[in-house]
Amino acid sequence: MKTNLTTRTLFALFSVSVLCLTSISMVNAQQSLTRALDQNGDNKVDFLIFRPSNNVWYANRSDGTQTYTQFGVASTDTPTPGDYDGDGRGDIAVWRDTTGVFYWLDSSTGAFKAFQFGTAGDEPVARRWDADTKTDFAVVRRTGGSMIWYIWNGSNTANGSLRAEQFGVSTDYVTPGDYDGDGRFDIAVQRGSNGQGVFYINQSTAGFKVDFWGLSNDFVATGDYDNDNKSDLCVVRDSNGSLIWYIKRSTDGGVEAYQWGLSATDFIVQGDYDGDGKADIAIWRDTDGNFYIRRSSNGSLLLQQWGVSGDFPIGAYDSH
Repeated sequence: MKTNLTTRTLFALFSVSVLCLTSISMVNAQQSLTRALDQNGDNKVDFLIFRPSNNVWYANRSDGTQTYTQFGVASTDTPTPGDYDGDGRGDIAVWRDTTGVFYWLDSSTGAFKAFQFGTAGDEPVARRWDADTKTDFAVVRRTGGSMIWYIWNGSNTANGSLRAEQFGVSTDYVTPGDYDGDGRFDIAVQRGSNGQGVFYINQSTAGFKVDFWGLSNDFVATGDYDNDNKSDLCVVRDSNGSLIWYIKRSTDGGVEAYQWGLSATDFIVQGDYDGDGKADIAIWRDTDGNFYIRRSSNGSLLLQQWGVSGDFPIGAYDSH
């Protein structure tokens, strides 16, 4: 069973009880994930924090500008950042468990918007599931021992279509990514089998595949670490209090391993912070409010203080 880091990363602080290619339709997975956390459109992940005590999003952008936006309710909402208006910049967004409603602010206009999709107990998995440049609404429902994926394909609330697919069992962890490099996210899960971690992936173009990687209690930090436009399998292991990252490159199947972070205090926040198109190994530390980032461009440390103990780093939404 996974330790409390996963629970902390996804839900604890939200429960009380890309390249800017505006004229090109093709956006790969890492660009899509970068856009979700890039508020100024410079192709770098920004430092984003949510504070449960006042429901404020604090953004420290890569250009040095800072913004503060009150949005969401800590006791009921889960952060679902994404580019919902397709302008190449991340929108502040949440999904509310009590009502099954997505709420977001269009970065292009500042307009407040809402869309009812899902029911209480679902898990939001908003990603870019179709071929356009916008984040699509999606939830996973665990029922009858199975996982049902509900995806709204289309231009947000207008002219969309519902896709429903049974994939995985209720005890699996969701691990969406673009594993076949076709520009669309694939339905995928991580399952434990006799201590082994097994990934089951329904690739939107290349079809079904199974990949054995890591251990069943590893965390998952999917991203494109080798810049081939495909999501790589990456697991993060708690090893005597330290976090060890194991990356399996999709380019050649080669393995990289790095010690980065502490399991007791850190959130996993991988992303492209240096703008080179590759995911960087990164954590946010609760005890000092610092981002510790290993730049993929040169292996050096990027250190950024942003936030205080008790905050939630928005970049942790894509780790499981």
